[in-house]
Amino acid sequence: MELKWTNRQNMTMLTDFYEFTMANGYLKSGMQNKEAVFDMFFRTVPENGGFAIMAGLEQLVDHLSVLEFDDDDIEYLESLNVFDQDFIDFLHKFEFGCDVWAVNEGLPIFPGEPILKVKGPLMQAQLVETMILLIMNHQSLIATKASRIVRAAGDRIVMEFGARRAQGIDAAVLGARAAYIGGVSGTSCTIAGEYFDIPVMGTMAHSWVQAFPTEYDAFAAYANAFPDDTQLLVDTYNTLRSGLPNAIRVAKEILEPRGKRLKSVRIDSGDLTYLSINARKML
Repeated sequence: MELKWTNRQNMTMLTDFYEFTMANGYLKSGMQNKEAVFDMFFRTVPENGGFAIMAGLEQLVDHLSVLEFDDDDIEYLESLNVFDQDFIDFLHKFEFGCDVWAVNEGLPIFPGEPILKVKGPLMQAQLVETMILLIMNHQSLIATKASRIVRAAGDRIVMEFGARRAQGIDAAVLGARAAYIGGVSGTSCTIAGEYFDIPVMGTMAHSWVQAFPTEYDAFAAYANAFPDDTQLLVDTYNTLRSGLPNAIRVAKEILEPRGKRLKSVRIDSGDLTYLSINARKML
């Protein structure tokens, strides 16, 4: 089966309620087939960034391709006693017939310029407004921030590690996808790797280090398990006095005799600038 994140459930009802009340009003006013054009654009780029990065289009296309109101949706809307029967009948037969144009994902986009256009019957174009903004805003935001970090890092690898801080499941998975579009080399989010073929990456947690009698024992065990990809988390106890000396010792005593090299060290806490500069001096 082809993996698509939008296969999970029908999200047609994910729209603001006033989209339905306006659609009912359009139908009652005989305006249901009036052609309309909606442009999506943004006004400014934060912090004088110059441009943003387009992302989210694949999920939007998937969403628009399967729009339908099922019996449960219609039963719920009827129960509100807000809508005319003609509108309920319209939802039973609903087929999305708008044309949609958009900038390709991964391309730079600029303030004041249309990045997505919807053209079609006013009722239909109005109903998809919320989902368009939801999908495109979130992923383009993440892709833009990722792009800036990657460009600042130069030729160094940047990975995405945001799942545990994301606001919900979709934000974790689609945020990883958007970061990859923005230029990161991989993600820690395993399901994003499965669904979107993004390289998955990861090292160890502080709990790994704490599970062993000493920090050195933890590093040695990891180096023996992953000699070709040894990346050590060095800030569990004291980065400069303990973590880095133990990492250097493991590199010299375990990896180098096998013709291997310590791939990297990771620092998760403290004054990252100060610690990074001193770590480079020690390494």
